[in-house]
Amino acid sequence: MNDLKQRTKQFALRVIKLTESLPNGRVGDVLGRQLLRSGTSVAANYRSACRARSVADFQSKMGIVEEEADESALWLELITESGQMTAEKTASLLAEASELTAIAVASIRTSRINSRTKKA
Repeated sequence: MNDLKQRTKQFALRVIKLTESLPNGRVGDVLGRQLLRSGTSVAANYRSACRARSVADFQSKMGIVEEEADESALWLELITESGQMTAEKTASLLAEASELTAIAVASIRTSRINSRTKKA
């Protein structure tokens, strides 16, 4: 759990650095603001999930982590495809967004399976 806390925090910090390096202009500002919001939200919501009060609360908060990580991937794709930044500069962050999305999906799935098993 602490490893993923650190990983999501590092993701947020990398998002911050990337958004700071976007070119000035309306497109860069809008895409950067959106990425900054979703990318930092991944870490904040994961921390919140770690303090969940119930299984349902955990699943709900991890659902937000999943959505925000996936949304971050979209903004990174748009930043690249709109020519705001090269694919080389966004590739590792995009890969991390995809991995974090997959981790969130797997965590939710495991939590659902475990909660059904306990009820049976």
